[in-house]
Amino acid sequence: MDIHKINEPAFYGTTTIGEKGQVVIPSEARKSMKVKSGEKLLVFGMGTDMVILSKLSNLEKFASHLSKRLEAMREIIRKTSS
Repeated sequence: MDIHKINEPAFYGTTTIGEKGQVVIPSEARKSMKVKSGEKLLVFGMGTDMVILSKLSNLEKFASHLSKRLEAMREIIRKTSS
């Protein structure tokens, strides 16, 4: 995941919820996200009318990146506080 491209929106079309509650992710979206069959996705809700899917592997990378940034900020705060 390139966190610098996180704000670049993309529209991949529409999908329909099937009788069993399943949703098909459009082919172009799967290719763009490099999602493979059987891969785990995290499902987030935003309010009562929006669902966001994220690859588990991407969220782990993003969390690691944030952790490093937070540690750097803590170090700056320690240096400026003393």
